[in-house]
Amino acid sequence: MKGVYTVQEREIDLEELRRHDGLRGPAYVAYAGKVYDVSGSFLWQKGNHQGLHRAGRDLTVELEKAPHDADFLERFPVVGRLKKTK
Repeated sequence: MKGVYTVQEREIDLEELRRHDGLRGPAYVAYAGKVYDVSGSFLWQKGNHQGLHRAGRDLTVELEKAPHDADFLERFPVVGRLKKTK
C-alpha cells in the first residue's frame, strides 16, 4: 500500500530530525541509524539532557564518549531510521 510504512521503514532525514528538538514538540535523537522519541523522559526536558546533549541531533558520536552505554535508549520508542546522506 503506497504511503503506509512501518516505523522501522520510515526514514527521517537530518532536517526533520532537527525540527524535533523538544522545544516546541517531540524530542527525537538518533543513534546508530535509529531515531528514538525521548519526549517521555524527565531527563530530556525541553530537549536537553543534563546540559550535555540536545535533542534533534544524531548523537552516535557523542554517546560513544558518554559515561553510560547507549542501551538506555532501548526503553524509548523507535520512530524511524535515520536517512543516510550521500
